[in-house]
Amino acid sequence: MSLQKLSHIFTKIVFIALRTNLFHIVFLAFLLTFGYNTSYSQELPKKSTSIPAKNQKDSLNIGVKNIIKTNDTIKKDSITKKKPLLEAQIKYKAEKYAKINQRKKQITLYDKAEVHHKDIELKAGTIVIDYDKDEVYAGRIKDSANTYSQYPYFKQENNVVEPDSIRFNFKTKKALIWNSRTDQDEFRVKGEITKRENDSVYFIKNARFTTSKNLEDPEYYFLARKIKLVPGKKVVTGFTNMVIAGVPTPIAIPFAYFPLSKERNVSGIIIPTFGDSNAQGYFLQNGGYYFALSKHYDLALLGDYYTNGSYAFRAETSYAKIYKYRGNFNFRYENQITGERGFPGYGKNKIYNLQWSHSPDAKATPNSRFSASVNLGSQKYFKSSFNQINNSASLNNTLSSSISYSKTFNTVPQANIAITANHSQNTNTGQINMTLPTLTASLDRIYPFAKKDESKKGFIKNINFTYNLSARNEIQTVDSLFFKPQMFRDAKNGMQQTIPLSTNFKVLKYLNVSTSANYIETWYLKTIRKNYNATTNVVDETTNGGFDAFRTYNFSAGLGTTVYGTFNVSKNKKIQAIRHVMTPNIGYSYKPSFEKYYDTYATDGSGKMADYSRFEKGIFGAPDKSFSNNLSFSLNNTFEAKVKDRDSTKVEPKKIMILNNLQFSTGYNLSAEKGKQAWQPVRVSGGTNLFKDKMNVNFGATLNPYAIDANGNGLNIFNIDNGGSLFRMTSANMTLNYSLKSKDKKEKKKDDSYGNKGLQNGGREDDLFGKTTDFSNRQQSQFGKDDEDDKFAGFFNAQIPWDLKLAYSLTYTNDNREKKISNSSLMFSGNIDITPKWKAGVSSGYDFVKKGVTYTQLRFERDLLSWRMDFNWMPFGDRTSWYFFIGISSSVLSDIKWDKHNTADKKL
Repeated sequence: MSLQKLSHIFTKIVFIALRTNLFHIVFLAFLLTFGYNTSYSQELPKKSTSIPAKNQKDSLNIGVKNIIKTNDTIKKDSITKKKPLLEAQIKYKAEKYAKINQRKKQITLYDKAEVHHKDIELKAGTIVIDYDKDEVYAGRIKDSANTYSQYPYFKQENNVVEPDSIRFNFKTKKALIWNSRTDQDEFRVKGEITKRENDSVYFIKNARFTTSKNLEDPEYYFLARKIKLVPGKKVVTGFTNMVIAGVPTPIAIPFAYFPLSKERNVSGIIIPTFGDSNAQGYFLQNGGYYFALSKHYDLALLGDYYTNGSYAFRAETSYAKIYKYRGNFNFRYENQITGERGFPGYGKNKIYNLQWSHSPDAKATPNSRFSASVNLGSQKYFKSSFNQINNSASLNNTLSSSISYSKTFNTVPQANIAITANHSQNTNTGQINMTLPTLTASLDRIYPFAKKDESKKGFIKNINFTYNLSARNEIQTVDSLFFKPQMFRDAKNGMQQTIPLSTNFKVLKYLNVSTSANYIETWYLKTIRKNYNATTNVVDETTNGGFDAFRTYNFSAGLGTTVYGTFNVSKNKKIQAIRHVMTPNIGYSYKPSFEKYYDTYATDGSGKMADYSRFEKGIFGAPDKSFSNNLSFSLNNTFEAKVKDRDSTKVEPKKIMILNNLQFSTGYNLSAEKGKQAWQPVRVSGGTNLFKDKMNVNFGATLNPYAIDANGNGLNIFNIDNGGSLFRMTSANMTLNYSLKSKDKKEKKKDDSYGNKGLQNGGREDDLFGKTTDFSNRQQSQFGKDDEDDKFAGFFNAQIPWDLKLAYSLTYTNDNREKKISNSSLMFSGNIDITPKWKAGVSSGYDFVKKGVTYTQLRFERDLLSWRMDFNWMPFGDRTSWYFFIGISSSVLSDIKWDKHNTADKKL
């Protein structure tokens, strides 16, 4: 065998050994640098490259299978060979060259050098493998402008490390990394020098971490002089202090301990906010502990303590299971004390609020659904809470809840069942209405005279009926009796079954006729009885238990059609035509009197008698005693205009809505007694959108054809016959809503955790009532979330984005010739980006009847890149207060903040 061939075989074997070592080098370097980064330049040692490489290739791909097999006469060694460490191919390449120096025992890859093995990817300007010293180097190179480029890049799975240079000895297992950079969750970390001491201990010198997007020149960072890292277990730091804009601050800690976990969410302490209040003294607010229980749910326990003795407790949890459901549950309790015991103004109050939201994935269970939206609590919670200022809810005065479960049975006919629990609470009056629960069931429509696939046309074939059932347990109570025994004793319950029978058909080709008859059966378990008690001279009302029922029925019919008309003006004019669509309807309803369900009782000792029904206290009411035989008339109108388009290239005219709904409705009682008013008042209502749908206009009026006397009592005389006009307008109302914004103003993303909290608690979706301020979560912006792609460049911008919302309401009353404007108010809300970093907003209004300014809120916010500062001020009114916040925007450092607020004294 020739020497040249032996040399070639030896070179192949060296290549395989080098690839095996390279894998260990790269893998251990990744373990060393996982989770840390830094930035001061340190170059690789200079190596002589005087001997030119004989073999240069743009890319090399060498595997174990490439070993040249030769027939050797030497017998195999009896010693068992070790299993090769390299179990996969190493692929590496370089843009300029991959050079092998056998004298120095080095492989050098230069310019866009890459090494790939399994899920490991290493890139750098230059990579040098010294297989004599068992070391590997990876570093930067200088470009034509004499600046460093092609920083080392190491990636395994989703973890990335980007240092200046790496030096690693795969025999001693020690390594040095200069200026490593990495991202861990929301943190960006940079370490000056990282040293790997052994398999489980790492030391980092001058490490700094921040949430700023600019790691090289951050707005702030935390500088730790020494860090000891035990991977997967803990991190221990020495003296650490905060640096803002390159200036060290006295905000520091002598040492810190951080447990490490592979889970994204980690349990930990929530640092409270310190402050003071005029009424409650000094306080610690929103302190507690966060439990990362599992990847599906968590729990946060928070509490407040005030030096006057007040305290609060909150439990908040969120849960989710992908493709199944998601939701959150919050409970808040506050024990409030104001003033000093024994002095005027002392008060004590306990308030609470419970919120639960649950929504399933519709694809998970298509035939059944469980959902919940619960918001209930004390009457004055949103008005007197120490920890939340919810102006939307406090001004709207309504809380509501709903829990429902529904299921569909794929039978013939299809059956549906639903169980719901509803809650409605007026926080102004304290009245609470609940249904616990409501059961509804129904069958799909049945056409007894038509086949399954047959067209259902005509009077007979279109006859159909269905079945509906409703069972309810209703509770009416007040806030002070909520969930007390008396609340359940006063409950009303019952069940009602309905069988509607209907059909519809056409006559004279254009007239649509519809008829329906309803049979209703109502069951009660409680009825009443009234008797006059001569001893006490009062009417006694007793409740009788036991099953009882009544049955009623009614009939109705309707006749309607649609009429189209077009008035052509001229094709040469701007308005070319006006289109008018009319939908007239005539209805008839009949309901007999059900006097048989009524009894009489003596109202006093004189023997005067009165009627009552034993069912009148039932949940569905009592059967109607009066006879009903009514006609109803309605006319709905729609007006559209065809307008010549400004774009001359368009042939067809543009359609513009003039009035999208102008409706007239009235009725006539065919069975009205002589001397009684038979005609019902005419109700006029309408609406339209103007200025390219930016303004929404709705109006309505009530016109009474009958006259009244000097005392305001109605007369059975037409107003025109009494010397007046044809109709007497008794009331009118109008609402205007106008929304406009600058061309470059984009709609903000909705944020359910903060921005819509007012809507969740019963407020408005817009910010005409102001924004909600929740002191337990001040991280979110008052102006919603910005799109990442919608950031301004620089500090100033030629265009200033803004938006404005206006709402005006007017109510006119004239029941007794008072001709009074009972309500006239204007509300407005606007936001403006004064500069790319400054935002301002205002919500206010004016009451023209009471001649005063309505609720007013001023909002200011400053974007400090990785920080945020905002100021919220209610300058006057019974809720005068202000709130100031500055803190890091990232949630991982939400405890680094300064939060100060001065609220108005609450009246308990």
